Amino acid sequence: MSALPLVAIGLLLLATGLIGFYGLRISRTTSDFFVASRTVRPVWNASAISGEYLSAGTFLGLSGLVLLSGAEAFWFPVGYAAGYLLVLLFVAGPLRRSGAYTIPDFVHARLDSVVARRVTSLLVLVIGWLYVVPQLHGAALVITSVAPVPPWVGSVGIAVVVSAVVAAGGMRSITFVQAFQFWVKLTALALPLVFVLMALGGAFEPGGAIVTFDPAAVFPHDAGPGGLDAYATVSLLLALLLGTTGLPHVLVRFYTSPDGGSARRTTVVVLVMISVFYMVSSTLGLVARVVAPDLAEPGVADTVVLTLPTRLVPGLGGELLAALVVAGAFAAFLGTSSGLVVALAGVVSQDLFGGTVRSFRWSAVACTLIPLAFALVTIPQGLVTSVGTVFVFAASALSPVILLGVWWRRLTARGAVAGMVVGSVLCATALLASSALGAAGYGAGPTEEAADGVGVVRALLAQPAAWTIPIATATVVVVSLLDRHGPPLRTDRFLRRLHVPELRRR
Repeated sequence: MSALPLVAIGLLLLATGLIGFYGLRISRTTSDFFVASRTVRPVWNASAISGEYLSAGTFLGLSGLVLLSGAEAFWFPVGYAAGYLLVLLFVAGPLRRSGAYTIPDFVHARLDSVVARRVTSLLVLVIGWLYVVPQLHGAALVITSVAPVPPWVGSVGIAVVVSAVVAAGGMRSITFVQAFQFWVKLTALALPLVFVLMALGGAFEPGGAIVTFDPAAVFPHDAGPGGLDAYATVSLLLALLLGTTGLPHVLVRFYTSPDGGSARRTTVVVLVMISVFYMVSSTLGLVARVVAPDLAEPGVADTVVLTLPTRLVPGLGGELLAALVVAGAFAAFLGTSSGLVVALAGVVSQDLFGGTVRSFRWSAVACTLIPLAFALVTIPQGLVTSVGTVFVFAASALSPVILLGVWWRRLTARGAVAGMVVGSVLCATALLASSALGAAGYGAGPTEEAADGVGVVRALLAQPAAWTIPIATATVVVVSLLDRHGPPLRTDRFLRRLHVPELRRR
């Protein structure tokens, strides 16, 4: 087994450590640690956001899902990218103008309620920890595929590096790290894709023989959006679209922009960056349907981007490309995990320990150890599926309150708390029940039709966003309208702050 992948991992970890600790030199104040003193410019910030948003589920799992499902899997990148369009239109600028450090800060300032803040904080922690676990599972998957070591080595290695870098320099250090890691990830997939496409054209065959390319293997006649169950498709897209507006590590990055206009420009650049990345990742999955159909098995498919270079590019070139992909995979784990831990550490530090730099550092360590312990005792599922579950939960529990908090004057603390509780409980119950039905052998997925109705129930439970989000939103609205206390007295002033650009206010 080649040592090149391990060398690539070592170089990436070294570069991450050096860049992170460089940030320590210029991280001095509390604002540096929580929001990088609100000085991150659009292109730099967009690189950092893309670096944390493009997680293990995208880097490894998207190509694997395309290998398994063909064109049906394209709904995931469409939903992920379109989610940022909603962020651009509805929340990026107002959240930055709120002056908050964290999502619970925003909810507290908007509703003047400690209870609403506490419930928001709890949900942020749950969402963050659920998102970190797939990153640690992905690290375990990659390390075992390139070296004869136990799976826990990859998970523990990522956890140690992330907690050290976040604790050392906070948001300012992580901004540098994530921006660097985005370009590593894009290069780690784009460069192998170029060589893989050259191989399909016969560039590495004696005499220039062309590898057989069968379009039916890429787009089989029974695949594609037209064959999807309509409910499952709509529910999935709704979860992906609205889930982005409820992800704490995504929203907190807009607090680092200098002003609301800068936050909106950042989002436009993010849309371009992640769209390019999704095109590259999806293309690799389509190629895999032609040259690596033997890997089309759940769990195994997530390793397809690690396997393609050595399968199609001969000799040292293929090994070097495979090592680059491994480095990109670890950059994905590090980038997303770092962003999540920064967001979670800010919440824990602010809510429990007064928001000091020392408490931020201890919170960063604690917010890494908890998901690490969970990852070590659980069996990894498909990476895209695991990340998709987080989007569903965030869309049901947090997104309605955040959107209504920005745009609806009559939102009250009681309405927000009721909506968050109802949305999170319904979503968690549905997903757990769906998992239990699957374990009991009732159906293989949400599109299965069953005469006894079990298939319909499984579909509603496996993709609950289409009914949990409307119920949560209706709960917020109805309880707010029935609340005799009404919204806080300073609501109008706070909403003017959210929606009036900084220059006009001055």
